[in-house]
Amino acid sequence: MASTAFPHLNDSNNKTALVEGDKKYSYAEVNQRIDRFATGLLGDRSDLEEERIAFFMPASLDYVTTMHGVWRAGGIAVPLNVASAVSELDHYLNCASVTRMIADDHYQDDLKQLCASLNIELMSVADVLADGAGPLPAIDEGRRAMILFTSGTTNKPKGVVSTHKTIVAQITTLIDAWAWTEEDVIPLFLPLHHIHGIINILSCGLWAGATVHLFAKFDIPRICAQVVAGTYNVFMAVPTIYVKLIQYFDTIDEAEVATICAGFKPMRLNISGSAACPVKLFKQWQELTGQVLLERYGMTEIGMGISNPYAGERRAGYVGQPLPGVEAQLFDESDKQIDEEGVPGEIRIKGDNVFLEYWDNEKATRESFKDGWFCTGDVAVVEDGYYRIMGRSSVDIIKSGGYKLSALEIEGVLLTHPAIAEVAVIGVEDDTWGEAVTAFVGLNQGAALNYEELKTWCDGKMSSYKIPKAVKLVDALPRNAMGKVTKPDLKKLAV
Repeated sequence: MASTAFPHLNDSNNKTALVEGDKKYSYAEVNQRIDRFATGLLGDRSDLEEERIAFFMPASLDYVTTMHGVWRAGGIAVPLNVASAVSELDHYLNCASVTRMIADDHYQDDLKQLCASLNIELMSVADVLADGAGPLPAIDEGRRAMILFTSGTTNKPKGVVSTHKTIVAQITTLIDAWAWTEEDVIPLFLPLHHIHGIINILSCGLWAGATVHLFAKFDIPRICAQVVAGTYNVFMAVPTIYVKLIQYFDTIDEAEVATICAGFKPMRLNISGSAACPVKLFKQWQELTGQVLLERYGMTEIGMGISNPYAGERRAGYVGQPLPGVEAQLFDESDKQIDEEGVPGEIRIKGDNVFLEYWDNEKATRESFKDGWFCTGDVAVVEDGYYRIMGRSSVDIIKSGGYKLSALEIEGVLLTHPAIAEVAVIGVEDDTWGEAVTAFVGLNQGAALNYEELKTWCDGKMSSYKIPKAVKLVDALPRNAMGKVTKPDLKKLAV
């Protein structure tokens, strides 16, 4: 039995666990399917012994089957973003030394050539499922369970390794803090290569014995119809989703808007995360639905660390207080602890929720910890006991639409354009995206470039959410004496 054994996933629980389209699956059905998948993965082996198995699929019964099946068989789950360009997957698969890839039939053709070139076996869930469940290994809680990739300040994303113990800690602290029960029903439409969708929604829901409605993408009319029907009592999204809902309300008649907002009103909880929630949006949502958004703070390496209270004051513009079992502390640039309120410092985190290591990157792992504290790189200030995020200590991280993007990675691709001589990418504050990816471009002599041309060129070379939302042509990028681009100066030009 794996130490990530979810208490409600058993053969005698007939309560509905997952709803996908017009199909419902009980906890017992899901559990039996996971066991058959884990058995198929093992073949004639007794334990996968941390074999890295990637999967490329949206929210679905197959996704849940694959993730839990990999865990139960003793493997390391490597969920990938289905919005990624296939050319970007090469790094993830190589970095984690993936041996098998599980993908929906819909994606098989796109992935065949890549998997063949990397000697990775490409399979579907149906290919793996055994006829029946066989013996499964006992998994120690300290074993590695999952690798999620996150963009850092370097060009290449790092693989964040969580153990079974890490995952359980990340889930159970939220079960406690956000009062999850088996009566909860929640939609899941967020990407499932990211901590928000994987832990906060899917894993918390299944751990609590709740019902999770699975959507391959954010389908506003279908989700709003369920809201009107009173299906959901919990709703979690990134700020961009709330903005899109409000924009959708502008396209339909007032009576329909009132009906949808009335569907949100009785929900026990609406949460916003993965990017800063603008105070304007916080207030708009409250005026429309009566819901006071609960904003929280987390990242791939720690799950959730800080949260506004479930029962208590939720402050607009603040992420709240440390979660149960999580230690948070601000430090100054000299690594001295800041105990005085109102003084900004870097957030550092301790607890069972913190990741184990960056995969195959001992140097990055070592540099991310100081005296046992994980250094988040995010700067905050504590005011009246509540944390307020001020920004990132690195200007090269952009939070856009719930994604955490590396400006350096985007710059690297743009620099391959024949017209571009130099480029710097920054995030510019935006009501819809949180931060809009903006490129400042210096052209080669005699070259010309407009935004639509660049956007078309980027298609297929990078994921759609990384493509700049705006391009500004400059004669030269501002640089310091060392030749480094001074991005704060670009922020001023973007206003």
